[in-house]
Amino acid sequence: MTKEKQTKPVAVITGGSRGIGRAVAIALAQQGWNICFSYATNLAAAQETTACIEAAGGRAVAVKADMAKREDIKHLFEATQQAFGRLDALVNNAGIVGEPRSILEADDAHLTEVFRINVLGSFFCVSEAARLMSTQRGGQGGSIVNMSSAAARHGGMPDEAHYAASKGAIDSFTFALAKELAPHGIRVNAVRPGLINTEIHEAHGGQALVNRIGPTVPIGRAGTAEEVAQTVAFLCGPLSSYVHGALVDVTGGR
Repeated sequence: MTKEKQTKPVAVITGGSRGIGRAVAIALAQQGWNICFSYATNLAAAQETTACIEAAGGRAVAVKADMAKREDIKHLFEATQQAFGRLDALVNNAGIVGEPRSILEADDAHLTEVFRINVLGSFFCVSEAARLMSTQRGGQGGSIVNMSSAAARHGGMPDEAHYAASKGAIDSFTFALAKELAPHGIRVNAVRPGLINTEIHEAHGGQALVNRIGPTVPIGRAGTAEEVAQTVAFLCGPLSSYVHGALVDVTGGR
């Protein structure tokens, strides 16, 4: 293990190969972090993200892992320890919207898919990260940033009760973790993006939807992944040392 691996802070970012996850990885790399990120299936996107992280000055490890499977999640954190020997931040970014569907047509498979990734996956990631970062277990403390959504408070797009509810769970999870993990030297916060110009809106019309709704946002436009990433990076680092148990909206006022 090199001296750089021992001294540079390290972040795990779930779902880090595209969109907001990639933007967070680049933002942290620019601030001197090394990154281990998960991706689900798109190897080309993961390779591109790795190149972006390295161009920004960080070292990158990409791990193929399904955030709905606990064994894959364990593998992600084992790979982080093997590569860098430490963990300073977890960004629980991986999530899916799921197929838009009326509550009248909801079924077990539909709801289970969304909640296993968005909620259970986040629980298991925190469990692994907290063991490594806990000052009561020999760790150095750290920061956890959960990716919620403004949908948690306004209900989201039509036929997305399942998604909004999963993000409401993340908000409650964040409050509970803030109480539980503070004695372990771990700060916990959540970021709630609003209308952000990413692929997540493909199920509702993609760019056409963003173009239509963007002007209705008080600030006059949709946000960017980079704008969300800067907030996440702030919450990961020392400048937010007294921010704990907070839900930070990045919504342009919407």
